[in-house]
Amino acid sequence: MVGWGWQRRVDPRPGPEADDVPLWRAIAVFRLGALLYVGLTAVVNLRSYRHPWLMWAELALMGVWTAAAIAGYATSRRRGPLLGTDLAVVLGCLLLTPLAAGAAAMGPGRPPVPPSAWMAGPVLAWAVAGGRRPAVAAALLIGAADVATHHRLTQTTLNGPVLLLLAGLGMGQLTRLIVDARQRLRQAVELDAATRERERLARGIHDSVLQVLALVQRRGAEIGGPAAELGRLAGAQEAALRELVAGRAPSAPAGGADLRAELGRYAAPDVSLSAPAEPVTLPAGAATAIAAATGAALDNVRRHCGPDARAWVLVEDEPDAVTVTIRDEGPGIPSGRLARAAADGRIGVAQSIRGRIRDAGGIVTITSTPGQGTEIELRVPRARPPVR
Repeated sequence: MVGWGWQRRVDPRPGPEADDVPLWRAIAVFRLGALLYVGLTAVVNLRSYRHPWLMWAELALMGVWTAAAIAGYATSRRRGPLLGTDLAVVLGCLLLTPLAAGAAAMGPGRPPVPPSAWMAGPVLAWAVAGGRRPAVAAALLIGAADVATHHRLTQTTLNGPVLLLLAGLGMGQLTRLIVDARQRLRQAVELDAATRERERLARGIHDSVLQVLALVQRRGAEIGGPAAELGRLAGAQEAALRELVAGRAPSAPAGGADLRAELGRYAAPDVSLSAPAEPVTLPAGAATAIAAATGAALDNVRRHCGPDARAWVLVEDEPDAVTVTIRDEGPGIPSGRLARAAADGRIGVAQSIRGRIRDAGGIVTITSTPGQGTEIELRVPRARPPVR
């Protein structure tokens, strides 16, 4: 919302203002009906006007502008200049009316004179285009001009401005409700599309990946030895994948966990792990996320730097955050490679590392120079203990 409070229209269908069409059509019908009313009023009271020819000219101007406004609002997508012109034309007609009608016709108790009802057109247009605040501003401006055309301020004189103000507020509120309903409709359409896509992926995953993981788990348990550990890992991944397919986030263990224990399983002859002597306690979910992201980073080291590549993992326990740095001496990451990988659907860094740490409330910094290795820094804030 900018300036006067202009509201952006949201529509899931093509065309940014398709949801405004019924409102503009309703305003067009109002303009035609109001023009007919003021025209009949002018004809009936024509003899009481000081300059009938000037009144005919004003009616002609109102008719021409009514046609132009209906056509312009129906086709234009940038209505700012049209809204200003609409307001200026109505103000011009208001100021012209006392010259054409004369003081006697403008007095209290006299029949309404043009452009009485017709002047509500711009207020309604401003309400549809911008909401309540622009509509109220237009109503106050037109109402002030209408009051200025009368010689005395009476209750009858204020009827028109008050009705204008109420019309602007009502139409502005209606427009806001329509915009909110359109946003909810778009969200419902997106949710339905996401649900259908998840169901489609679930069918494919169930027929392929989950069955393979279940087979690896069963055969690993049967073979035993190192294969049993592989089977156990396959079973854990199968359970996590089933939760994701069902639309649930993998459940994290409750309570706290020592990050050193989570990272300890990655220690190996080719992986040097340096951690504080004291426990590095974090919420279990955060510790699991850091450990999984670290594992994904080490997998990338083996995949891109070779099976004999060395890596170093450093854990820093700070008062307000925990930082884990993974460094290697591989060939580095060429500029733009991570962005291309994400665009091609390879989400190892984008989701396995960045996504996990982002969900834990942290940030990931990747520093890489071709030929000089890569450094990945995982920094996750920790909640301060309550002050006693």
